[in-house]
Amino acid sequence: MSDDAIRDDHAELLRRRALTEDAARPDAVSRRHAANGRTARENIDDLVDPGSFVEYGRFTIAAQRFRRDLDDLIARTPADGLVAGTARINGALFGPARSACAVLSYDYTVLAGTQGYLGHRKKDRLFDLIERMRLPTVFFAEGGGGRPGDTDFPTVSSLETRAFKLWAQLSGVVPRIAIVKGRCFAGNAVIAGASDLIVATQETSIGMGGPAMIAGGGLGDVHPDEVGPISMQDANGVVDVVVADEPEAVAVTKRLLSYFQGSTPPGEGGDQTSLRTMIPERDRRAYDVGPVIRTLADDDSVTILRPRFAREMVTAFARIEGRAVGIIANDTRYMAGAITAPAADKAARFLQLCDCYGIPVVSLIDCPGYMVGPTAEAEALVRRASRMLVAGAAMRVPLVAVILRRGYGLGAQAMTGGSLHEPVLTVAWPGAHLGPMGLEGAVRLGLRRELEAIADENEREERVRQATAAAQENAKALNAAALFEIDDVIDPADTRRIIAETLTTATAHVDCGPSGRFVDTW
Repeated sequence: MSDDAIRDDHAELLRRRALTEDAARPDAVSRRHAANGRTARENIDDLVDPGSFVEYGRFTIAAQRFRRDLDDLIARTPADGLVAGTARINGALFGPARSACAVLSYDYTVLAGTQGYLGHRKKDRLFDLIERMRLPTVFFAEGGGGRPGDTDFPTVSSLETRAFKLWAQLSGVVPRIAIVKGRCFAGNAVIAGASDLIVATQETSIGMGGPAMIAGGGLGDVHPDEVGPISMQDANGVVDVVVADEPEAVAVTKRLLSYFQGSTPPGEGGDQTSLRTMIPERDRRAYDVGPVIRTLADDDSVTILRPRFAREMVTAFARIEGRAVGIIANDTRYMAGAITAPAADKAARFLQLCDCYGIPVVSLIDCPGYMVGPTAEAEALVRRASRMLVAGAAMRVPLVAVILRRGYGLGAQAMTGGSLHEPVLTVAWPGAHLGPMGLEGAVRLGLRRELEAIADENEREERVRQATAAAQENAKALNAAALFEIDDVIDPADTRRIIAETLTTATAHVDCGPSGRFVDTW
């Protein structure tokens, strides 16, 4: 045999490997492309660094040998519909060690991306390796849930399957990002729901049960796209980032993953002097806090999470001089920036996420306090609002607080981790005011008897205005700084520099790596 000759065993290997590639199933690939989708391998190729993917379980097939021909299974069910392995992502930025990751993808061209017996075993194997090697993970989760058609093993319930427990057990151990395109039901939805972050395309429908399960439960016939459409799952906070298509989903995921991978060279920031006039002087004039965040951050480094859920609270990842940070901020365009029950849920979970993975937090505060009243209390405000205080008290990562305009009551304390002295630095902008509650409300409460004694309504309201003006003068940030309630009052144009310098100092001798705690799914 010549050196160039291929042995029979090698030739068989090449033949079988070829059958696992997309080119072996042109009809299935064409149908996927016609549905404006990419194959599992196309998505993985776009996500990972070239040549870095090491696949596990390439030759597995659906466990259906009792009902289908072996050659048919080899040809039509490659990898049992789950492509999985290790790879590098963002290696050019972070080098081989910090870019090491795991990648898994259900293959919708194989039995609608359902979860098969061998696919579950493959997940178990990968999840064990992910924990042992501490690999950040990306999971393309599209698919129809459990597969009832596998016949090669005896089962009654299949509830002994460990994949869901093992995946959930990775919470707080490694960051996990799920990408969803199209339909994602039952077990596939649980994979997404137990992840740290979910990126989904516009045509996504996510549900704990698909149409068959809904109909089986006597709940009627529901079209798959109406089970949990993105219009629902975006507004209710299930999905973190909504994108147009899979290429954008991959691009966003690479950026999200980068925040957990470390620092980059410092980027350029916006014109910092513009911050001096970005906040309206009038307390009751609403404004978009987004431009403040983007000006403070490195150019093109901001990713806002759950933007349509609890809009009064902004949660975002960004970079400041190359360092990854989490940002929470009050958006006064909604509920005047007050902390509602959903806003507290949103912020508390985000603080957990940052703390678990060692990402410092910047809090931008313009908060009139917690939302109050019977309607707010009906949403379990007492418990849900307190989540934010508990999450803040448990944080180990540095927190820098910047009071932009208003810092009132328990809501402002929640934004600062529990008190003005909990952050490693608490500063205010010159126009900021602080107080134990909204100033006009405090005046009306404190002067109630005096005001009740004034018969004329106009005279009574004038007295309120005078007293409120006096309270505003006393509540100025400079007066709070004079009593050392806050650390400094700063030129807004210096905010970016001060945050960067403070975080450099705060992390110089402290290891804020993974905490070992889990991150709430909600």
